[in-house]
Amino acid sequence: MNKHDTEPELIDLYQKPEKIHPRSFQGRYRNLRLIGGTLLFTLFFATCWINIDGRQAVLFDLPSRQFHIFGTTFWPQDLVLLCWLLIICAFGLFTLTAFAGRIWCGYACPQSVFSWVFIWVERITEGERHQRMKLDRQPMSWAKLLRKTTKHLLWLGIAFLTALTFVGYFIPVRQLVVDIVTLNLTPWGIFWLGFFTLATYGNAGYLREQVCIYMCPYARFQSVMFDNDTLVVAYDDRRGEPRGKRRKDSDHPAKGLGDCIDCSICVQVCPTGIDIRNGLQYQCIGCAACIDACDTVMNKMGYAPGLVRYTTASELQQQKTRWLRPRLLGYCAALLVMIVVLIISLNQRAALELEVLRDRNVLFRVIDNDQVENVFVLKIVNKDHQPHYLQIQLTAPDGMTIASKTSIVVESGSVAQEVVRVTAPFDKDIPISQPVRFTLISSQLPPASAESRFVMPSGNSSYE
Repeated sequence: MNKHDTEPELIDLYQKPEKIHPRSFQGRYRNLRLIGGTLLFTLFFATCWINIDGRQAVLFDLPSRQFHIFGTTFWPQDLVLLCWLLIICAFGLFTLTAFAGRIWCGYACPQSVFSWVFIWVERITEGERHQRMKLDRQPMSWAKLLRKTTKHLLWLGIAFLTALTFVGYFIPVRQLVVDIVTLNLTPWGIFWLGFFTLATYGNAGYLREQVCIYMCPYARFQSVMFDNDTLVVAYDDRRGEPRGKRRKDSDHPAKGLGDCIDCSICVQVCPTGIDIRNGLQYQCIGCAACIDACDTVMNKMGYAPGLVRYTTASELQQQKTRWLRPRLLGYCAALLVMIVVLIISLNQRAALELEVLRDRNVLFRVIDNDQVENVFVLKIVNKDHQPHYLQIQLTAPDGMTIASKTSIVVESGSVAQEVVRVTAPFDKDIPISQPVRFTLISSQLPPASAESRFVMPSGNSSYE
């Protein structure tokens, strides 16, 4: 026996991914994606430059713990609203996926949108698909170096503008630009600008489909929300098979051929490099590039379009598609209820909030043996955009009065604390603990109230 026959074979389980060079194409879905991407880019890059009442329209001011969104300021106390909004977005994605598959990935996901932009830059600097492939195989030369350098400089420029805009939602963008120009940027500002520049440059320029296939969890659990009536990009193998090349004027049915001419253009335009003719795959992001490419070929051949199309598994199996089905209706109902709850919560959100805390050191103090004093701390949150003069009112049993000042001015967007002393005559016959209510009265805002307890000495105590 040969010695080599007994030795285990070493297999390299890591396979370096092949670079994908998507081919350019035209079509209605490409135009739709171009319009949608333009709107998303405009929304992202322009919103941070809009001012409302002298303040950036959307600004997440983390040091001040204030989130300014189109004239409304949200505080940490409103975190439940943010969580509720995120849940609504998640259910919206679930609903969209149950109905139309990964249409979010193909048309609106930032990773996809930026990848298409970077592919476009690659195309204008290095040429079409065959030219880029040929250029990659060539040894380094001055011409190749110039093309590659131009491409990467444009990539870095787009990545930097993206990072600048994103950081501008957390640091006022106008001041951020001034700090960059005057070289007065803080270390944290430099770090986050560099981080998001490299993240955009790496994800959209190098990783691309690797992010969608290996890093994004959505690709892995999307099948849980799919059923036979979910709209997906699919190849009609009943019509296309058996595939084969032929002349345009040939009678392909007489030759036993389907409509697929096996040109592989659907594979060449795919940004993730899959063959849609192999069936539904988790790598498919539903961008419909293969539909546009295949329809172009079908039109040139004189065949009906739709060999690759948006369809459902039920339709491909010659069954009726159920558009209104329990899963989809359940998602829609839950989404509608959550949106209504969020709207109601936003409408009931008060611009003035009050929280009453008792003095933790001493429950009560006896003054001159006939008066009992309790100390309360009023925590007042003014969420409005202007300061307010507030009157403090006490609703309590007879005899209880406020022994400290009863007015306070709270600045716009601030949290104030006011110490309030409440006194009452000592009477051993009244309960040890009694409810009291503090109310803040403003001429411009609805009143805010909060309850606490006034503590008296026990009836058998003597302070004479």
